[in-house]
Amino acid sequence: MQLQLPLTEKNDIKIFILYLMQSIGYPLDFNNISDIMIQDGIVGYFDFAECFAELIDAGHIVKKNTDGKEFYFVSDKGTTVAEELKSSLAPIIRESSLRSALRHLSFVRRGASFECNVSKTEFGKFNIRCRIIEKEETIFDTSIIVDTKKQADEIAYNFRQRPEVIFRGTLALLSGDVNYIFEP
Repeated sequence: MQLQLPLTEKNDIKIFILYLMQSIGYPLDFNNISDIMIQDGIVGYFDFAECFAELIDAGHIVKKNTDGKEFYFVSDKGTTVAEELKSSLAPIIRESSLRSALRHLSFVRRGASFECNVSKTEFGKFNIRCRIIEKEETIFDTSIIVDTKKQADEIAYNFRQRPEVIFRGTLALLSGDVNYIFEP
């Protein structure tokens, strides 16, 4: 199920942003940063954008241009704040979000991205569509319809947490390699 612990206090959101960026350890462009920050539903986009701008204004995040692209990194001042205040974030938020961020960046480096959308059908059920796109080619695209919003949210959350595992598992099951289920 999706983490239902959204951060609403500006200071918590700023600590969250600094913590994740500092933990990743290298400069990122704005789109990757925003994707990482909002992907688990812990921070909303507008709250993120506002706090991110304030962190830049305060000198906690620094922008640099490389090959005509803008990248952002945590300054020494921001690193100090992240280190001193990260314990104010719930461990589940820190651990789950960092894991999701690193997975997202792994996909980005490979030229892959994933998406999962939940929509209500005309009959009151819920359709979940999950896709993985690698180097502009869809390599996985599946939909399933379930009866409840809770089921739909759990499926979407699980896909977002482990898209590569779901891809490998689906491929193994469809190709008849059911030993995949028992392998670590």
